[in-house]
Amino acid sequence: MSRIVYLNGEYVAEEDAKISIFDRAFLFADGIYEVTAVINGKMVDFEPHMARLHRSLGELGMAQPVSDADLKAMHLELISRNSLNEGLIYMQITRGVAERDFGYPENARQTVVGFTQAKELIDPPLAKTGISIITVPDIRWQRRDIKTTGMLAQAMAKEAAKRAGANDAWMVEDGFVTEGTSNTAFIVLDDDILVTRPLSNQILPGITRRAIMTLAEKGDITVEERPFTVDEAKAACEAFLTSASSFVTPVVEIDGARIGGGQPGPVTRKLREIYVSAARNG
Repeated sequence: MSRIVYLNGEYVAEEDAKISIFDRAFLFADGIYEVTAVINGKMVDFEPHMARLHRSLGELGMAQPVSDADLKAMHLELISRNSLNEGLIYMQITRGVAERDFGYPENARQTVVGFTQAKELIDPPLAKTGISIITVPDIRWQRRDIKTTGMLAQAMAKEAAKRAGANDAWMVEDGFVTEGTSNTAFIVLDDDILVTRPLSNQILPGITRRAIMTLAEKGDITVEERPFTVDEAKAACEAFLTSASSFVTPVVEIDGARIGGGQPGPVTRKLREIYVSAARNG
């Protein structure tokens, strides 16, 4: 049975969902998106995702064609129609369909899309073993804080990691780690000090990032928001990444250098356990 997807107010089989070639997301990556995790058939951190959606739309001067209540109802309906117990819901809003022109069109009909993806989130194998990453130059534009559909640089970085035999990549600018290809980068120093880059136009304000920082502070783990270098990351006691699609994932190798003896560390394991428990009970 094919998935049921949402397209502009209708629920249709995925093979029947059609979008115009003149949609600006196709022609200009002129759209934004959010990905919400689902555990036990319930959404995780939906309200913060909506808040970031509002911000992205506002930064691009784009209208929100569907109310918050209707977007939530759409998510719940997709969970129900696809019997999604564990996985993700992808939602995208574009500026709409118009003749190809760089200028923003007036009165274009916007496109709203939603679909589910079944995925193991609670107990994936890499959460136990940790992952290897490489570092790559950050070649993206200067408004990385907006969650747009323009993700080619990230896709290129993930492909570079794959060809290098690694699981993922962290992007580097002026010697400092900005973030992962689709995640936030963290390192753990002596005395359980958690370090991650501060929010700015240079990184996406991660929803899971914010949740983990809150949980860390409640667990008496010191959090420092500051840039860190690749060398500092390689010398760290632990490293990990966070995202809605991977929660907290240990990083045990960076550019061939083993981190924490090549095993997930205690702070990373603790934060993952706390986050998964909170997500299950939320």
